Amino acid sequence: MQLVIELGGAVRCIYSEDINLCALGSPTITRASHVEPDRQGRWWADLSPIHGPTLGPFRHRSEALAAEHSWLETNWLGCGAGE
Repeated sequence: MQLVIELGGAVRCIYSEDINLCALGSPTITRASHVEPDRQGRWWADLSPIHGPTLGPFRHRSEALAAEHSWLETNWLGCGAGE
């Protein structure tokens, strides 16, 4: 699990239950994306809540989730990333 500590002390991460985030303070958890199927059963990862792109279509939900996670790690948590 990657944790990004901002200059003001805020911590950003992709939520998981690897660590208890309450140990870092009072967490504010917000949605970064939506992974949903379309009418044809194809899967899309919509990253618009953090001003990102829509990724897809994917044949399987797991592929959309993997693409979402990869994009978030690279573009939201990576060097030079921001909201």
